[in-house]
Amino acid sequence: MKIGFIGLGNMGGPMAANLAKAGHQVIGFDMAQVEIEGVAMASSAAVAAQGAEVVITMLPNGVILQTVAAEIIPVMDKGALFADCSTVDVGSARTVAAKAEEAGLLSIDAPVSGGITGASGGTLTFMAGGSDAAFAKVAPLLDIMGQKAVHCGAAGAGQSAKICNNMILGATMIATCEAFALADKLGLDRQKMFDVVSTSSGYSWSMNAYCPAPGVGPESPADNDYKPGFAADLMLKDLRLARRAAEEADADTPMGRLAERIYSEFVEEEDGEGKDFSAMLPRLAKRGHE
Repeated sequence: MKIGFIGLGNMGGPMAANLAKAGHQVIGFDMAQVEIEGVAMASSAAVAAQGAEVVITMLPNGVILQTVAAEIIPVMDKGALFADCSTVDVGSARTVAAKAEEAGLLSIDAPVSGGITGASGGTLTFMAGGSDAAFAKVAPLLDIMGQKAVHCGAAGAGQSAKICNNMILGATMIATCEAFALADKLGLDRQKMFDVVSTSSGYSWSMNAYCPAPGVGPESPADNDYKPGFAADLMLKDLRLARRAAEEADADTPMGRLAERIYSEFVEEEDGEGKDFSAMLPRLAKRGHE
């Protein structure tokens, strides 16, 4: 299959490389000068999209997505698929989908979970929103780039599922870090706390699979000086998308709003920028009662 891939950063680069490794012809474009194994580089997004059966985008936000969409939709062949794997606001996803469909294209929003390691290892989870025909066309490619793909509903449903998931993740990571910080002050060994909580009613993905305490549980960014697997900056972005969606849908999300405020302080007022989102633990461990 001929695939255009636009946005070859920390996530898009490895995803495009995995498609090329599987035998697809991948034409890539990124604003930065990058080289991706097996990927031929185009001079513009429009050139990468021309003649492609599928165009995949992995972009920073909804504004950039809409700008790129305006450039590539007019040059894509009718019946081709526009698959956006960025994490953006639901409104942008639906707007782009409508414009793609007006132009005779299939369209799907398919944001991912799994971070940089998932992108490199081809173990991402995709949450997809779009028609049955669009999902059927993109599913074989999602199988190469990930280990699971869920068709969540119509356009925008993928983004909705992603921000709901990450609102839970942000709040539970803070609670997990708070518990370790409290355990420290109570004189409870971190390993003992993990042994109890990871097999009791307090278990969660944040505790069991991505433990924020170095040397405890499976290897995680905590064991690599909190170098990001999923950056705190990106968690803040997702929590802000969740809050915006909640405001538009008139949904009450007090824990999501509180998690956003805490990550905002950590990233924008303290030293959290460029660190993994689990670096909330050392931040809390050095603080006293407030």
